[in-house]
Amino acid sequence: MVAADPHSIRANGEEDSAKRRQILDGARRVFMDLGFDGASMGEIARAAAVSKGTLYVYFADKFALFEAIIEQEMVDQGNVIFNFDPARDAPTTLQEFGEAYIAMVCRPGGGSAIRTVMSIAERMPDVGRRYYDCVLERTINRLAAYLNARVKLGELAIDDCQLAAAQFPLMCQATLFLPFIFQAAPAPSPERIRKVVASAVRMFLSAYQVKAN
Repeated sequence: MVAADPHSIRANGEEDSAKRRQILDGARRVFMDLGFDGASMGEIARAAAVSKGTLYVYFADKFALFEAIIEQEMVDQGNVIFNFDPARDAPTTLQEFGEAYIAMVCRPGGGSAIRTVMSIAERMPDVGRRYYDCVLERTINRLAAYLNARVKLGELAIDDCQLAAAQFPLMCQATLFLPFIFQAAPAPSPERIRKVVASAVRMFLSAYQVKAN
């Protein structure tokens, strides 16, 4: 028995991964331009610069391709680091989180993924549910845990930290997310994000921060 060459195995694996990324990048462009219903495997193959035969080696159909793109989107968003150190004060943490969160959901290209998930969630509820659980609810849960820690330290007075954690990101989205997601406005500038988030922080703390005697 001849042992496999580890260098050859690694090279083949890297080549396979690169080809898969090439296909996903092409599919992402097609879904962004044509939407899920308008996309075809032929269009995706052309955009990815591969043959349809190669495309089908990696993905059975466009549903599988779309799921793979959403999985990658979840990985990318999961890699965004939010500092929820319970020792950090609420004003600083909320401002930094709000800015990072809005920059993530309103980044160029990111809106198309969200729009596509929203448009297909009724037909593919598992995809929509998985996206919500792994991206949106995961972030809310982490923020809720942070808020609960600050309640215990006496900085905040919140009866329902889960509700408050769901409220704050929506406050940060005001005038930014909906115009962006519906293509009524481009991705907001860092300065605009900072200003809107600062307003959200003030409103949030006016409701929940313990007032000094």
